[in-house]
Amino acid sequence: MIGLGTAPVGLFMSYLSLNLVHRSTGMWCALRRPLVVSCMAAVAVAGLAGCSGGARDPSSLTLPRNHLLGVDRGAQGGNDQLRGGVNAYLWRGAIDTLSFMPMASADAQGGVILTDWYQPPGAQDERFKIATYILDRRLRSDAIRLTVFRQTRLNKGEWQDTPPVASTAADITARILERARQLRAENGGK
Repeated sequence: MIGLGTAPVGLFMSYLSLNLVHRSTGMWCALRRPLVVSCMAAVAVAGLAGCSGGARDPSSLTLPRNHLLGVDRGAQGGNDQLRGGVNAYLWRGAIDTLSFMPMASADAQGGVILTDWYQPPGAQDERFKIATYILDRRLRSDAIRLTVFRQTRLNKGEWQDTPPVASTAADITARILERARQLRAENGGK
């Protein structure tokens, strides 16, 4: 693998040294263009060789995998925490509940979910963004903090920050907790 990466560089350096030493010879001038084309082709082939990842199984690309409750679980396998110390059921409940919004960032180890701006289909002059923080390893109501951001559009088309309805964050948090408890029950938890 190292040879592929250094061979084009070595050819290019040889080209530069020959170009400086034999610049005035007529034969070198005639060979310079083919050598440059050959070096460029070698670099392109070496670059494309790095793109091959081997044989792939197309059927594995379409299969959904539950990484949050299966693979990412702690070493004990029976507990309900992700490796980062957040509750796996709260994490998955938050992901499921907020799945209607576009996700900007989701960090399972840190327990942070940030959505991008979402405009409800019926309201063209308002949009919402949600920041969710999972704070504990236990499935409790105080283990999740959720902040809702709301903006409304002014007449000139600019967005202005507007406070959301007071119960919005509490309602979404209750839905996340309900989904987390449902996931725990489906997984054999109490």
